[in-house]
Amino acid sequence: MSLKELHRKVLEGRTLYDADIRYIVHLPDDRLPELLQYAHAIRMTHFNTTIGLCAIINAKSGTCSEDCSFCAQSGHHNTHSPEYPLISADEIQTAARRAQSHGVTRFGIVASGKLVGDKDLHGFAQSIQKVAELGMHPDLSPGTLDVGQLKTLEKAGLKGYHHNLETSASFFPRMCSTHAYEEDVAAVRSGIEAGLYVCSGGIFGIGESWEDRIELALLLRELGVQSIPINFLHPIPGTPLENREVLTPAEALKVVALYRFLLPDRALRICGGRVTVFGNTRKHELLASGANGLMVGDYLTTKGGCVASDLDEINKAGLTPAAG
Repeated sequence: MSLKELHRKVLEGRTLYDADIRYIVHLPDDRLPELLQYAHAIRMTHFNTTIGLCAIINAKSGTCSEDCSFCAQSGHHNTHSPEYPLISADEIQTAARRAQSHGVTRFGIVASGKLVGDKDLHGFAQSIQKVAELGMHPDLSPGTLDVGQLKTLEKAGLKGYHHNLETSASFFPRMCSTHAYEEDVAAVRSGIEAGLYVCSGGIFGIGESWEDRIELALLLRELGVQSIPINFLHPIPGTPLENREVLTPAEALKVVALYRFLLPDRALRICGGRVTVFGNTRKHELLASGANGLMVGDYLTTKGGCVASDLDEINKAGLTPAAG
């Protein structure tokens, strides 16, 4: 077995079996450049030189009812993160316009909490309309919505529904105790049933094993998720994971490459924790790892990297921001 053989297998549309996957996982670090080379080749086959840019706004912050171990916005943790209700549609449009000036085409409205009441649903609809007026793709990350709610928002112009599964079903109870994993899976299924562009991925470095990472990737593939955000833990003071070591750049890159082999034609977007793991000087490695999307600007409660620097590195890598 070799990476060349696995690369050919993926391009021919054949399934990678357990032995194939384990071969990738157990590659030594000194073969990482070779792995990234083949992952990038798979990415180029499906996406050519384009890279999708997305950005988000923390539109409703804090006091979330869920106890996810990594999250600064959980009402169960003492993180001193900002707390405020849903901001105005005009504020959201202003932030979207600023992101658009940097070449961003997808703009995510993110709201803490699990369930959505009628007042927030109306506010989301207004904000979605404002983002759509700019010619951008409005995405929404509001918690668990049903098909009816999603259809209502689709009429307002919603293009994408974001709801992370975060980790495998096996590891989930160690990460969150306030709801069942199947509730998140049902939310993803609702987005797909509603005909929306569904973005669902995970956070890596929270204590999960490679088995958990593989399990999550295979479930996302089975569900038919179109876009997979890859987040890396940024330990937040006041959360149960505040003292957890962050992933090494090598392990994080192997996660991205593995997901490219397992999800060859899906959008892989590098999102939260990018600066924590890679700093501001190793973007070239990420851009050649198999990923074809990048979140730019700030994250929910932490600062992101310099957008101008991101765009410069994208240009140096011979990549072009996607037009839509």
